[in-house]
Amino acid sequence: MTQQSVEALQEWSGREELAEAMIPLIGRLYRNNNVVTSIYGRKLINQSAINILKAHRVVRRIDGVELSLEQTMPMLQAIEALNTGAVAIDLGRLNKKFTESGSSDLEAFLVEELGEKVNQAGATDAEPTDVVLYGFGRIGRLLARILIERGGYGLRLRAIVVRKGSDDDIVKRASLLRRDSVHGPFDGSITVDEENNTILANGTLIQVIYSNDPSTVDYTAFGINNAIVVDNTGRWRDEEGLSQHLTAKGVSRVLLTAPGKGNLKNIVHGINHGDITADDKIVTAASCTTNAITPVLKALNDRFGVVHGHVETVHSFTNDQNLIDNFHKGERRGRSAALNMVITETGAAKAVAKALPELEGKLTGNAIRVPTPDVSMAILNLNLETATDKEELNNYLRETSLGAELHKQIDYIDSPEVVSTDFVGSRRAGIVDGLATIATGKNAVVYVWYDNEFGYSCQVVRVIETMAGTHPLAVPAIATVATAAV
Repeated sequence: MTQQSVEALQEWSGREELAEAMIPLIGRLYRNNNVVTSIYGRKLINQSAINILKAHRVVRRIDGVELSLEQTMPMLQAIEALNTGAVAIDLGRLNKKFTESGSSDLEAFLVEELGEKVNQAGATDAEPTDVVLYGFGRIGRLLARILIERGGYGLRLRAIVVRKGSDDDIVKRASLLRRDSVHGPFDGSITVDEENNTILANGTLIQVIYSNDPSTVDYTAFGINNAIVVDNTGRWRDEEGLSQHLTAKGVSRVLLTAPGKGNLKNIVHGINHGDITADDKIVTAASCTTNAITPVLKALNDRFGVVHGHVETVHSFTNDQNLIDNFHKGERRGRSAALNMVITETGAAKAVAKALPELEGKLTGNAIRVPTPDVSMAILNLNLETATDKEELNNYLRETSLGAELHKQIDYIDSPEVVSTDFVGSRRAGIVDGLATIATGKNAVVYVWYDNEFGYSCQVVRVIETMAGTHPLAVPAIATVATAAV
């Protein structure tokens, strides 16, 4: 082995050792102080040493240089020493701000940034809000994973409601939570109590309630009060149908994980979540595609103006389609999802206007279902008011993904080798593929990847946070109140 090889291995071992030393510190801050740490949106909680190193390395694509563990470790130690209360801290952005400030006094800098959160460890602004998942399909189980991962801070998963499918129903439900063909194994421990119909997942006790009628469930019998019910079934999409949940004891508000009908507010977090008021008992989280494209469209409209455009969605197949050819009430959806590309309709383009009224009547849309189980792509073919080119447009979207209000919704990548599976588990609503961008004068085509399951579920959790008013302070501030690193 050459001297150069020896030195490279020693350097790696040293960095790995430092990352390993960070793990218990990150864990203590989360468990004892409710401090959520991330690096440019990449969460650090419950991550391995290798993943912590990768999170530091990704900063080179953002700030031009790799983030050093020798920079973040002192920050973590100082934050713990300040006995910091509940806050979401992005170490990448915080380190950049500290460096640009020219200060050499880290403690004084952090005291100013953290403000009233200094010496507030253990302080609770409000009791956690009870959350009930009505339905436990693809989105329901991913919401459960995210809520369990959060450990009960702010939002507390208390129950799931399903129709009983078999004598061993609860065992099967727990198994589907434990193992997922797309998103991999559950990160933790799951045990089932069949006698009491409960699932214990990483310390979160989940009551399994069997019911065919949302109005007859008595949640207070299980100690659940003022709960937000998240309806994942899609069975009811209007106010009349969803109001059935509000007649159940222990329910205060309802969120639908699908586009709503009538006058229900369709919320895309980051765009119009500020429209939610205490008087809104029922709101909807729109669709996965609407969540993916609306933030990018808003960013582009704010900077360049959108005259009109067409949205073509290349979407993974869903449970609504048939595995093999069979009768289906929808056109073309009866043909095998596993064997065909299937043209179908999408309301996402029109739905954008419900969250972003300035685009009313400016967009058309269509969809092609393809034989992949997850991760979709939206192709935005736009006519702009202001001429631009690829470099300017991409630089703007890249900067938007880093430090603007929409940094939780928009991500950006310019790798020449990425494909759809690389975006499984993305926590952003959509990821702009910069290398695919086409921009000539006032015509632009922007490609947006999105995990139509997990990315959308993260958006749903952000809406629940807004409804509950439980989001912690974000440090450093971005220009508006941000949610935790979901």
